[in-house]
Amino acid sequence: MPELPEVETVRRTLEALIIGKTIDAVEIAWPNIIKRPDDTKQFEAELKGQTIHSMQRRGKFLLFELNDIVLVSHLRMEGRYGVYKNEDAPVPHTHVIFSFTDGMELRYQDVRKFGTMHIFEKGMEETMMPLSQLGVEPFSEQFTLNLLQEAANRTTRKIKPFLLDQKTVVGLGNIYVDEALFRAGIHPERLAKSLTKNEFKLLHEKIVQTLSQAVEMGGSSVKSYVNGQGEMGMFQQTLEVYGRKNEPCKHCEDVIVRTVVGGRGTHFCPTCQN
Repeated sequence: MPELPEVETVRRTLEALIIGKTIDAVEIAWPNIIKRPDDTKQFEAELKGQTIHSMQRRGKFLLFELNDIVLVSHLRMEGRYGVYKNEDAPVPHTHVIFSFTDGMELRYQDVRKFGTMHIFEKGMEETMMPLSQLGVEPFSEQFTLNLLQEAANRTTRKIKPFLLDQKTVVGLGNIYVDEALFRAGIHPERLAKSLTKNEFKLLHEKIVQTLSQAVEMGGSSVKSYVNGQGEMGMFQQTLEVYGRKNEPCKHCEDVIVRTVVGGRGTHFCPTCQN
């Protein structure tokens, strides 16, 4: 699933490609992607004639800011956007096409069809699901050491599922939780509230550092992710533990272990993380 670095990279590439374009028509081939409004004809009608003024991101969600509405899009497992000329050949698994007045198209492709799209009146998007229960952005001033530590001390969960829960800090998924915990030297099965203040301080630092580096490198293309221009991310070349089961740790040469924590496949080094 695309995490914050991947979604931020998509946002940046789309921003360079579609800002200022006006939607002439919308074609929906898989109606289940459209969640709000639940009438696809209304969805199409509300978008027709709207101009894309900016691209924002909230956690793992893309926000298309138009004249008076906001389109909130979640890529889920394998959703992706691409910009094409309207005469370009059809692309497999294309489920929504936004045709612009200049002859270009924004096509949403999704092999698994798990992606979602919601339309909200501008200013209302943060007050309702799916955005209303999201935590703070990891690059914001609101993501403080105290916030992280206080939230962790209120839960009985292990540190990995705690970090995956988007209600405290947003954007972290399986890849970057594993990587941040490794960099902080923290075992993913530790109880969140068992961490010391120094461990919380290091973890807070490594979360921001890991996500920042991944954004700079265009995200991680470990499966099917590409940005809005069809380009792969490069952060996967720096992965320390994720996807490296039975390989030697780059720091101590112990064998990387894969286990399941909170229902999610989890990679860690038994020597470097405790």
